[in-house]
Amino acid sequence: MTPGSDALAASRRICELMARLDPAAEGYRLKASMAELYPWPRSITGDGLRRTLDWIGDRLPGFVRREVLTGTAVLDWEIPREWTVRQAWIDGPDGDRVVDFAAHNLHLLGYSVPFQGTLPRAELDEHLHSLPEHPAWIPYRTSYYRESWGFCLPHATRSALPDGQYTVRVDTELAPGALSYGELLLPGNDAREIVFSCHVCHPSLANDNLSSLVVAVALARLLGALPARRWTYRFVFVPGTIGAITWLAEHPDAAHRVAAGLVLANLGHADGFTYQRTEAEDAWIDRVLELRAATASEAYELRPFSPFGYDERQYASPGFRLPVGRLTRTPHGEYPEYHTSADDLSLIRPDRLGRSLAELLEIVEILEGDGVYRNLSPRGEPQLGRRDLYRSIGGGSDGRERELALLWVLNQSDGARSLLDVARRAGIPFRRIREAAEALAAAELLEGVRA
Repeated sequence: MTPGSDALAASRRICELMARLDPAAEGYRLKASMAELYPWPRSITGDGLRRTLDWIGDRLPGFVRREVLTGTAVLDWEIPREWTVRQAWIDGPDGDRVVDFAAHNLHLLGYSVPFQGTLPRAELDEHLHSLPEHPAWIPYRTSYYRESWGFCLPHATRSALPDGQYTVRVDTELAPGALSYGELLLPGNDAREIVFSCHVCHPSLANDNLSSLVVAVALARLLGALPARRWTYRFVFVPGTIGAITWLAEHPDAAHRVAAGLVLANLGHADGFTYQRTEAEDAWIDRVLELRAATASEAYELRPFSPFGYDERQYASPGFRLPVGRLTRTPHGEYPEYHTSADDLSLIRPDRLGRSLAELLEIVEILEGDGVYRNLSPRGEPQLGRRDLYRSIGGGSDGRERELALLWVLNQSDGARSLLDVARRAGIPFRRIREAAEALAAAELLEGVRA
């Protein structure tokens, strides 16, 4: 099989997969999965994280959960102690329970150290976190790398606390253990990798980031079921920041293997997509997303790279410079419910989940099908009619986009430009360009130069 036919066949397999996908029905299935995962108390270490990774492993054959021991050096960081929560609560002066971790796992400051005692209202307030601008919501706060304890609660509740003595119990443990992360490798004909990465550490936050977790799992299942893949795909499920750093520490050759990648986040809410470019800003994946922005049915916003955000900033660090962008719907911090109890299942729209999955398949189609071709009849336009590639009667608009795609591919296929280049210049969806290349190759007017 030539490089060109390999790429075209791989892309066609993705198209066939998309034709069988019902985004609406899939969206409801994905939200049901989120409902199962939503109550579990996750953090950057601990049993909630392991339970989530095991849930992923039950759905993805070949998935591997990895454990990295406390104290292990990972680049400039060190794996922290493992955090376990047994119970955490505050009782008011009248004995009534004011805040209880058992009622909502955002109530406890993440990584709170153990504490037990009685405090006056003013002293207790130094350990409380709330949102005056959203008095009914519980904020999500953590203290991973500075020993502290605290509680998060609605500002309305906090404001109503009377003076008096409060009994506090933070029954937690910080002890040697391990950090857990998971990955799935789907081998392809080419050992170069396409990486999809998402967080698995957020407790009871739906859009951020359970939405991307379930979408990534669904994408991995679909790609894993294909009889063959052009590229090798790696799905990485990590706790935020320290997880990506750990993965990089354990994959020092990643820069030589990763051809493209996406960090996935916030895929279940709002209209349209936002893509943040790679550090290079003109990598292959950047050009793929530029084409999607120009041809997709949903709106796209393209943003420049920033060393702030999710794990793309770790993958883009100077020692690695992986070509990894970030795909979201509404970006982090740009919707009011972000990192609060209001980021719950009611915020999630099944149609957005299903369409996020469909969009990722569109991206994979381009990655699988892109390649460089050469026109075998480059002197003048070859006669397409006698090869049944052109309308027999001129005029009219039927099939115009198909014919334009044929002409663009013939004109641009000089052995240097790729099909992605052709689609971007023509402003035509990649699928049309790929179908045109396939037809021209079958008519022996086009040959693949390189995949």
